[in-house]
Amino acid sequence: MIGAVPNPFYDALVETLRMVEPLVREIESGVEAPFQVFHSGKVWTGPAAKRFDEQLVGNRERLRGSADRILADLRQTLAGTPRQVSEEEATAIRKKYGLP
Repeated sequence: MIGAVPNPFYDALVETLRMVEPLVREIESGVEAPFQVFHSGKVWTGPAAKRFDEQLVGNRERLRGSADRILADLRQTLAGTPRQVSEEEATAIRKKYGLP
């Protein structure tokens, strides 16, 4: 593309992925460690523990699924976003999304 400049939306998506991926991993590990400890059987047992475990498993699965969907959506949007656009398009994108 003649006169092409970096697409500010593409750059914003890349930066968003750089910020979000470590946060997602941190959240996942923050749930995974207690989950593993709980499943060791040394923390809490009995009927109430079984009910709690059912909720913990469900929440853990929802968390993982949501995190995967967020990252997949960002990656898919990034894959469909051109790296470069015309100066006019870049200006319009900056204005539309409030980007620097």
